[in-house]
Amino acid sequence: MTTERPSQRTPNRQLAALIAEAGFSNAGLARRVDQLGLEHGLDLRYDKTSVTRWLRGQQPRGTTPALIAEVFTRRLGRRLSAQDLGLDACAPVYAGLEFAASPAEAVDIVAGLWRKDTGSQAELRKIAFTPAGLVVPSRDWLIGRPDERVARGEAVPQDGQARVPAQLRPVPPAPRRAPELASVDRVPGQRVSQGDIAALRSVGELFRALDHAYGGGHARQALVRYLEHETEPMLRGSYNETTGRRLFAAVADLTRLAGWTSYDIAAHGLAQRYFVQALRLAQASGDRAYGAYVLVTMSRQAVYLGHGREAVQLARVAQQGVGGGVPPAVQAMLHAAEARGHGVLGEVRACTASLARAERALETARPGDDVPHWARYFDEAQLADEFGHCHRDMQQYRMSAQHAERSLQLRAPAFARSRLFCRVVLASARLGLGELDVACKLGAEAAQAAAEMRSARATEYVRDFERRLEPYRDAAPVRAYRDRAAALSAAGAAVR
Repeated sequence: MTTERPSQRTPNRQLAALIAEAGFSNAGLARRVDQLGLEHGLDLRYDKTSVTRWLRGQQPRGTTPALIAEVFTRRLGRRLSAQDLGLDACAPVYAGLEFAASPAEAVDIVAGLWRKDTGSQAELRKIAFTPAGLVVPSRDWLIGRPDERVARGEAVPQDGQARVPAQLRPVPPAPRRAPELASVDRVPGQRVSQGDIAALRSVGELFRALDHAYGGGHARQALVRYLEHETEPMLRGSYNETTGRRLFAAVADLTRLAGWTSYDIAAHGLAQRYFVQALRLAQASGDRAYGAYVLVTMSRQAVYLGHGREAVQLARVAQQGVGGGVPPAVQAMLHAAEARGHGVLGEVRACTASLARAERALETARPGDDVPHWARYFDEAQLADEFGHCHRDMQQYRMSAQHAERSLQLRAPAFARSRLFCRVVLASARLGLGELDVACKLGAEAAQAAAEMRSARATEYVRDFERRLEPYRDAAPVRAYRDRAAALSAAGAAVR
């Protein structure tokens, strides 16, 4: 039950003006505040009478002023604070969807996210994904000015201008070995070295490999603890412009990975917040191409959750943000992401056109191309996978099966989860072609692989296939499949 402070007799004209500008009714504003509260696990009970009291001068308690400000921010497309609404200042509602105004603020926000995640994972899992929360960050990334200075604890050049290198290449990863994750206390303000950044890159490679092979739930919490205990002190250390940009790039990559592993365990609201913060850190690094990759990641989550329109918009923002100055593999990735959104929406012509652009881009790739480490996965196997998913979504099952089979032939065994997804796509395509025996065999193989992973997405892919089997539930191959799936489930429960 929400309560308010005693009335302050001065009417709130600022709030009244913004309500009129936004076109809200009192009941509509109250409903949106309640809905936004649910995104953050808050059970609010505001109504039109509550808004009337705010207009008369009463001040909402707790973080409600920040919630109200966020409602107007989303509606009007510009950042508004509680004070802009004539409300008392308060600590911002714990959202993590803010696109920070400065690198220092970005560090504060993402560090708070890491700390809250390590402290109360269950609470964060209650936070809902919100499509509206994608608008402001993606827009701010697209049109925002580059950060002029990220150096910390370093003297500004005598001319008073921070010098940002024209091109900042990522530090080559350290040799492949398991990085040392034990915490080593850093002295406050300690200088960040190139070795520190190489270590961050190596840690990222380790956790990425674990995620591909065993699912996001396998080591997600260890990654978040590393970010809190090792990475935050680096961000608050001392570094010049070049080192700072590389540091922000490495931390953006780890933060995106924390979001990816959260997405894989179905903590979708939490994942969304990690992606937004990774996008802001990428902005501080000066690496526009990596920012586009984060937007592609956000687009993929939107596709998975059925928000095709938002997925298309994110992919297009990514394309606009980098133009044509990226390697062919990155161009292909951006067009494929758009295609997936069109596929979910059933927009056949637009999906086919985007797939064709992705294919043409990848055809221009050459073995010696300088491809960023994060884009090297996007090869012929991945493109075939994208085709398979899109044709399945458009119910073009023969083409889906052809591309899914090709992807499985080309995909390395280390990408176990991706192979599982593709196998389910192939099973669904074979089912759509009436090949029930083959479909159930492929589905059983996927179910076996899913049972050995800690991945909610893997489980959901298998469940989606099982829903497609429902019209054939009395057929012998389906009964055999269900018996095998039930045995796998029982065995998994016994192990747990």
